[in-house]
Amino acid sequence: AQNYPNPFNPSTTIHFSLPQREWVTLKVFNLGGQTIATLVHDILEAGDHAVSFNSKHLPSGIYFYAIQAGAWQQTRKAILVR
Repeated sequence: AQNYPNPFNPSTTIHFSLPQREWVTLKVFNLGGQTIATLVHDILEAGDHAVSFNSKHLPSGIYFYAIQAGAWQQTRKAILVR
């Protein structure tokens, strides 16, 4: 799901569901493609999950978060407004 709230300041929550136990990676990137944060890098159980991202040290702007679970992958945009 899309992060909420979006736009956000200074934190937002990313919700996702897993149909089965999977290795999950969730990273946040800036517009230059640099990894800003790795929020998840672990095996998670099936079910609903919520991960918080606190951006108090980042400037306003557009960021992307990418989640990969097994062979499935998705990238979404998050907007930080100060």
